[in-house]
Amino acid sequence: MTRRRTTSRAFATGVAAVVVSALSAAPALADEVAVSTISTTQTVTTQTTTSAAGGTTYAEVDAPPPQRPRKPGFVAEASVGALGFAGKFRHVAPTAPWFHALFGYEPTRWLLVFIEGELAYTDTSEAVTETAQRAFPIFGGGGGARGTWHVNDKLALYLQGNVDVLEADTIKGELSNLGYAGLEKLKPAFGGRLGVEWYQRDRHLAFAVAGGLRDATGFAPTGFAGASISDTPLIWDAAATIRYTF
Repeated sequence: MTRRRTTSRAFATGVAAVVVSALSAAPALADEVAVSTISTTQTVTTQTTTSAAGGTTYAEVDAPPPQRPRKPGFVAEASVGALGFAGKFRHVAPTAPWFHALFGYEPTRWLLVFIEGELAYTDTSEAVTETAQRAFPIFGGGGGARGTWHVNDKLALYLQGNVDVLEADTIKGELSNLGYAGLEKLKPAFGGRLGVEWYQRDRHLAFAVAGGLRDATGFAPTGFAGASISDTPLIWDAAATIRYTF
């Protein structure tokens, strides 16, 4: 009986000692965890700082891949703008909305050869009364070559020369009665265009603004009896363009 009591007391004393040891160790363990956390945070900060100092940052790891180089190839363009008249024809028709399309090929980054088509809508409101005026489209097409100077990877300037043919789609005799019989059949136009291109991150896509001037022989006045009248039949255009390189 005495042995059992002695054993029980020893066991209780041992349990009490373990509990006291655990309670005593808890603050030290908490301090160790806190120190470990601070140390870990400091290590991460140090790694970040060291990594930045070494030339590699987390921002660089997450950055998008570098832009692929733009290569020459087949090109398609669509433009919307205005077509105006600088010769005597400006007294017949107002500035017209103008639609232009181009398809070409770049054998190099600085040279483009192309074919083009265009369509404009105007009327005779500058020459006749409202009740007598007639609306008509002007259509045409042609081709040429363009030289491009790349300022940098994003910006380029271009200058092109083109030869086109133009005609007004009217009832035969309507423009003849106003002294412009030449517009009722296809006539050549010679000129050029100057533009600025802005390339996008997508290497296929670019935007541009451009303006052009042409000597359009069909817009020269012919007189009412076919008599020639002195004039420089200039037409101008200005447009915004979207370009796609295949």
